[in-house]
Amino acid sequence: MIDVTRLNGTRFYMNALLIETIEETPDTLITLTTGKKILVLEKAADVISSIQVYLRSIGVYAANVKSGQTEGPLT
Repeated sequence: MIDVTRLNGTRFYMNALLIETIEETPDTLITLTTGKKILVLEKAADVISSIQVYLRSIGVYAANVKSGQTEGPLT
């Protein structure tokens, strides 16, 4: 789960595994695999960083990084 803020200032936790796309329109629009769309105050880069931290914490991100490869953006 990642911590994000709605445009009205309320904070909530979102399942990072359900995120399909993140766009800046200029607000950050997160689209879930369910089709639900959520606007948040955080910048797209901050949301992506939070996702990477979460994936590392559950061991998913490390499993996808090849030996000797430097960590970079999620693809």
